[in-house]
Amino acid sequence: MFVLIWLTLFVSVKGSIADTGVSAWGQQHCDGRYCVTLSERELTAEAGLCVVIPCSFTTADEFTPKHTVWYKCEASQHSCSDGDIIFHSNKNTDKKAQSGFEGRVSRLEPDVSQKNCSIIINDLKESDSGSYQLRVTGELNGKQDGFTFIPRVTVSVKVLNQKPTVMIPTLTEGQQATLTCTAPGLCSGSVPEITWTWRGAGGTESYITGNSTAFKTENLTAFTQRHISTLTFKSSAEQHNTTITCKIRFTGETTTEDASSLKVNYVKEVKITGVTSVREGNVLNLTCSVESFPPAHIVWRKVPSNTNLQTRNTDLHNDTVTLVTLNVTAENSGQYICMAKHLDKTLTSYVNVTVTWHTKIQDGSGCVLQSEVLTCVCISEGFPLPTIKWPLLENHTQYTPITTVSNHTVNSTVSLTVKNHGNSTVECVSNNGNGEKRENLFSVMDF
Repeated sequence: MFVLIWLTLFVSVKGSIADTGVSAWGQQHCDGRYCVTLSERELTAEAGLCVVIPCSFTTADEFTPKHTVWYKCEASQHSCSDGDIIFHSNKNTDKKAQSGFEGRVSRLEPDVSQKNCSIIINDLKESDSGSYQLRVTGELNGKQDGFTFIPRVTVSVKVLNQKPTVMIPTLTEGQQATLTCTAPGLCSGSVPEITWTWRGAGGTESYITGNSTAFKTENLTAFTQRHISTLTFKSSAEQHNTTITCKIRFTGETTTEDASSLKVNYVKEVKITGVTSVREGNVLNLTCSVESFPPAHIVWRKVPSNTNLQTRNTDLHNDTVTLVTLNVTAENSGQYICMAKHLDKTLTSYVNVTVTWHTKIQDGSGCVLQSEVLTCVCISEGFPLPTIKWPLLENHTQYTPITTVSNHTVNSTVSLTVKNHGNSTVECVSNNGNGEKRENLFSVMDF
């Protein structure tokens, strides 16, 4: 069982924490019948994390091992001294470990009879770099004895380069989401401090407030742990393109962090801008825009047709599509719809377009004199609907115009009695605000 645990821990530490440089298993050194196997003579680790020194030994048959002792001293020293002890398995001895290593070093196998001398050092500091030596104490033929092995293990502790792992699910406006930050390493040392911060569009960093954060530690084996922090909040469009940072602080002020940009799925209301009342012959220019992520697909249609109108995208980043119609006519009047397709949602907005045109006096307008009764008809069309006046008849009170309206056409008829007639004209004036049209309706009459 121990072998399985040790292999699991060593592989995980070697691959993702210690980043050891030598991987030659079974480097055994013997001095007589005392042998030590140090599978890794040079180890590289990072501050704040941990390192495993894999080790096993054998002794003479008449020697019974009782305790293991580990030292850290200068490589130039042939043998480390009691003042260099970093770990002693005998808790009752007066030979204490250096204060800086107390509580940070432990054995992977507490049963010395298993001949396993592997240790794990947690909460690494750069000052932990150095040369490590093993001594085994016990009884030789019933007497207290010990053996110090000459081979050393060199540990190099570098600046922490590993980053936390931040998991961000799909974020949708209005829905609750949970972000997960996992501290690097699988050490069973001190629990790190994990904090979350936001950085908005203005660049100012602030700590998370008003949201739910939780911390948990998962025990993977007897010697490994995973430290995880979660952040739960309700997503909003204002968080889109903001930066979330997870910061890990280990013992000894060693810190590491990872920043991630948030992408929030959202869509705002559809907005239509542009002039909706256009004169005939001019250009209709309407813009439909919708702020969204990911960009919405926008189309224009004229009600009641289901055919998409030809448009142009003026600004893809802002989801803006423009409808341009040149040389508009009366047929371009009507209701238009802008449809924005965003993920599984479709939003719409409507607008009414009015095409106005100049007034026109149609054929069929004129005057007829029968006996002494003069009848004049003026037919005019336009939008808005024109008004018709008879300026040369304004001083005559003997007539009353009769007006009829059909669609965008006005028909004005006047009748009056004339006596001694001579050559003269009657003028029809049509005006609808877009312009005025005058036409002389010739007749023989005398006022």
